Amino acid sequence: MTTVPERYRYAAVPHVMVDGAAEAIRFYGEAFGGEELFRIAAPEGQIIHAEVAIQGSVIMVGDADGPFRAPTASGGSTVGIHVYVDDVDTFSAQAVRAGAEVLQPPTDMFYGARQVMLRDPFGHLWVFLTHTEDLSSEEIARRGTELFKASAPLTD
Repeated sequence: MTTVPERYRYAAVPHVMVDGAAEAIRFYGEAFGGEELFRIAAPEGQIIHAEVAIQGSVIMVGDADGPFRAPTASGGSTVGIHVYVDDVDTFSAQAVRAGAEVLQPPTDMFYGARQVMLRDPFGHLWVFLTHTEDLSSEEIARRGTELFKASAPLTD
């Protein structure tokens, strides 16, 4: 069994826009074990572009400007960033100590992963997962259908 299912091996790279990118990069290092790969900053300190590796997954980080807005300025986030980690329980405990908010505690999911959902102090939503079971797409769909059918409200 691999730590990342093959269907997630190649992924789109999110560009996380925040108010206070330097502090976000520091937080991602402390909370998620992120490693800053490089940064490009304007003379006054605004981060135009930086890259941070979290468990081998690269995200781009920058100060919100132009057409981009931080989730805190928009009233919420429309995107959840998913990253596979070796031990979601230990990982999430570290993130919470650093200031992440738990939206869903570590939970075993029907699709063969244990996951936690967190919000960082900058308003971004993160889903960290540990792969626990190799499943086909058909089995995931079957389990999901059964789960949601069982939890559907009864109608008269």
